Amino acid sequence: MHYREVDTTQEFLLRLETGADWRTEIEEFAELKNIDAAWFNAMGAVQDAEVWFYDHTETEYNSVNFDEPLEIAACIGNISMLDDERFAHTHAVLSRPSGQALAGHLNAGTVFAGEVYLRVLDTDLVREYDETTGLDVWL
Repeated sequence: MHYREVDTTQEFLLRLETGADWRTEIEEFAELKNIDAAWFNAMGAVQDAEVWFYDHTETEYNSVNFDEPLEIAACIGNISMLDDERFAHTHAVLSRPSGQALAGHLNAGTVFAGEVYLRVLDTDLVREYDETTGLDVWL
C-alpha cells in the first residue's frame, strides 16, 4: 500500500457549460486555477457518453459509446498530472430513463447540466506508468 497525508487549500463549486465536454471542462478549470491535484464529486446529465472499461488481461481500455441522454447519478474523480498535463480521472454511474445503470471511466460526454464540488490538495499527484497493472498511477 502506498499512502500520503494531504492538506487541502481551496474548495470550488463548478457549473459545467451545456454543450461542452464533461472531462475537458474540469481539466480547463484546473488549468485556469493552476490546480495540479484535487478530488471531486459531481452530478448532472450528459447528452452522450464515451465510457472506458479496463481489460486486466490485455492491459488496455475498451471504449463503449452511448449516443443518448443519460443522468449522471454519481461521479467521482481526481486531478493529477499526466505527461505534464492536468488529467481529470473520472468515474461515473450513468442511468437511462428505464433506471438501468451504466458505469465506468467517463472519458467523454457532452454536458447537458453538470455540478461539481472540487477540493484542491496541497500535494503533488503525478502519474507514471506501472508495469504490474499497465496503468498510469500516482507515484
